[in-house]
Amino acid sequence: MSSDWRCEECGPVPPLHVPDHINDQVLSGAVTEITREKPPPPLWCPWPLPPGWTVTGVGWAGDDRAGARATVLAASGPAPLLDGPADLLLVAEAPGVGLASRYAGLTERDPGPLLAEAMAGSPPHAKVRTERHPTPLWSVPAPADRSAYVGEANGIWLVAVAWPASAGYLLADDLALADLVDWLPPELVYGAPCARLLG
Repeated sequence: MSSDWRCEECGPVPPLHVPDHINDQVLSGAVTEITREKPPPPLWCPWPLPPGWTVTGVGWAGDDRAGARATVLAASGPAPLLDGPADLLLVAEAPGVGLASRYAGLTERDPGPLLAEAMAGSPPHAKVRTERHPTPLWSVPAPADRSAYVGEANGIWLVAVAWPASAGYLLADDLALADLVDWLPPELVYGAPCARLLG
């Protein structure tokens, strides 16, 4: 008998919590849940938001015993280089959780081996700023409908997954990320829930 959540492919996994809508109160509640773990994983958010973009969801993986082991924030807006909508998921997770791999469609539960392959002899494919620090990201193989970039920030994985694949160019535009665990900007703008969080 076990109280663990189980994936048929991966075995025991921390349960995923995704509120069905997003606003200031929901985001504050999510931060409260995430900060039960000490130190909590970051909750990365593009800040300032790119023009026309909104926050469209939040989630975390963890339970009452271990606390949050991964976080995800969804943002949506106009796709760079194309007419139409785009979605960006930013995942921060401890090694071995598997949440980022689920969203990115990666073959490995942990992005570490794929990152090691991507880094071999290759400069970073993108850079973001996490709390004013330049953070390199490398592109890893993902399904054709999305792009996935992996790096490390605050001692844990930072994975960015963008739909459509060309929306990954957003990461080449000097994107700055703020940790919402430390500070919730009062000017955040919210949009309709991102279906990809539960996809």
